Amino acid sequence: MSATRISSSLVEQAGQYELPVAQYLRLRAHIPALYGLLSVNAAALAYTHRALAPSLLTLKLPAILIVVSLIRMFAWMRPIDPASLDVETATRVMNRTVVLSAFLSAAYLGWALWLDRYGGPYEHGHVAIFIAVTVLGCVFCLNALPLAANVASTIVIGAFLAYCFIAGTEVQIAIAINIALVTSVLLKLLKDSFDAFVCLERVQRELVGERRQAQTLGEQNALLARTDALTGLPNRRHFFAVLDKLLNDPPADLAFCVGLFDLDRFKPVNDTHGHVQGDRLLQEIATRVSMACPEGTVVARLGGDEFGLICRGDQSEAELLAVAICEAVSLPVQLGDTLVSVGCSAGLAGYPAAGTTAHSLFDRADFALYHAKRHGRGKCVHFSEELERLIRCEQALDTALQSADLIRELAVVYQPIYNTDTMCVHGVECLARWHSPKLGMVGPEQLFVTAERIGSARTVTLTLFERALEAVRELPADLTVTFNLSAHDLSDPGTIAALLRKIETADLDARRLMFEITETSLIADLDMARSALYQLRKAGSRIALDDFGTGYSSLSSLHQLPLDVVKIDRSFAARLDDPGGRQLINAIRGMARSLSLDCVIEGIETESQLLAARLSGFRLAQGYFLDRPMELARILDKLSLPKIKVPSAA
Repeated sequence: MSATRISSSLVEQAGQYELPVAQYLRLRAHIPALYGLLSVNAAALAYTHRALAPSLLTLKLPAILIVVSLIRMFAWMRPIDPASLDVETATRVMNRTVVLSAFLSAAYLGWALWLDRYGGPYEHGHVAIFIAVTVLGCVFCLNALPLAANVASTIVIGAFLAYCFIAGTEVQIAIAINIALVTSVLLKLLKDSFDAFVCLERVQRELVGERRQAQTLGEQNALLARTDALTGLPNRRHFFAVLDKLLNDPPADLAFCVGLFDLDRFKPVNDTHGHVQGDRLLQEIATRVSMACPEGTVVARLGGDEFGLICRGDQSEAELLAVAICEAVSLPVQLGDTLVSVGCSAGLAGYPAAGTTAHSLFDRADFALYHAKRHGRGKCVHFSEELERLIRCEQALDTALQSADLIRELAVVYQPIYNTDTMCVHGVECLARWHSPKLGMVGPEQLFVTAERIGSARTVTLTLFERALEAVRELPADLTVTFNLSAHDLSDPGTIAALLRKIETADLDARRLMFEITETSLIADLDMARSALYQLRKAGSRIALDDFGTGYSSLSSLHQLPLDVVKIDRSFAARLDDPGGRQLINAIRGMARSLSLDCVIEGIETESQLLAARLSGFRLAQGYFLDRPMELARILDKLSLPKIKVPSAA
């Protein structure tokens, strides 16, 4: 790189430094040119006087001056690292430059005036030009150091004026005055230029400071934008940014897994101990998860109590890490004076087997997590082909239900409930059916799960309830119609309010309506479920508890809920022939009777089971032996036929 380009680069960088350093850097760009000018002019002046003046003045003295100038020129051209400069060093060098400028100005002027004693008018004119050009060169080249320019100009012009007034002619005096005037104007311009330089440097330094501050703030904002404020972990945005970066240009041997972790039983802790303690719990969990992850693993809080993971390696390594995280999370946490414990479920999706895009990998990991929480909390489930089939099946169900004509496609069939003493129909239970033109017959469980997933649960429930109301109007007045409610229905105030409006506006006896629930539908929010059931009970309808005997809290359910009927789970009907089973069933029936609850035994599949149920005192029974679910028209036909023959005890 040439000296000129180096100097230009230094000037461009000058605004980044303190004023003395910037001043020194700018001076370095100009002083080599000044020394070059002095050397060339001195050589030219000596050459024109070579035949007129002694060799001391035309050879020895100018040689010394030129050598000194060249040495200084190359010294100033020596490359430096601007970052290594400090204010003290720059100030010291510039002070030395001021002294040296005074010395060299006096030396060059003394030599030039000594030469002026020799030669004729041309030679005298050359000396005057040499002095004038030298002064102009000093003013321009020392513009970054006005003190040195002023010192050099004062010495040269002052001494030249005095010399001309003492020993010069009128022409020389006029030339000297002219040079002095021009120099004075240039020094004034130099002062203005230097003031502008100082102002510019100050503004540049302020801009650099503001730019650095803005850059720092930008980096901090970028960090905050990628960081979860509560736990300090990377957030959802950072998680997907890393995932996209991995997928945009994956190496040939890239293998990694995307994991999703969701805390089990976190909501009860948060509700019981407050959000502050819940936040402390999340912070502790985040610390444990981070410590359990090896270097290079990305762990992020995606929101709420859900965490994301991107770990290099194959499926087995990811599963080992997921299990370790679940174990670390499940350890008790001290919150003040209370020791709490939560669990953790995980879902994993491996690249490229489970997907090749961020969206597909995340969705499959989320589905695996959903599967883990639904089929055994506290476990880790890795996405597989079986889950892929389930996803496709769910997607097909979602699409079909979203475009379904519910009024036309949804239907209700009715399974009779018999009085075992008279073998007359006591009531009917409504069972949902979905006849999809795309998928064919879809089971009720899949129907309701799909409806909840796509947000159509209320619409499906209300459509089916309209069918149930039609059955109430058409069936004899002494028959009860039972309608099933899901956990989602009980936890949705809008659904309960709509059911109450339909009951109120329907022209029928609400006592003929019975709403059937299961114990599993009470687990999510027992208080909300109890409130919904009391509202339905207040409207005149009755409440039945289905699958009784299989839940974890059957006895507590009997005491806490406004029940009228309990339906004993079908698994007990198979034990009617077993003495031990009969004792257990009789105990359940006795408990229900003591609470003034009617009792229905489900799952009657054989004549012997029906006989055993009668002998055990069950007045109401339901099962395939008695009748399968059927359409309303068939029920009406059956009611007009003779009743079923009562089995004989013999």
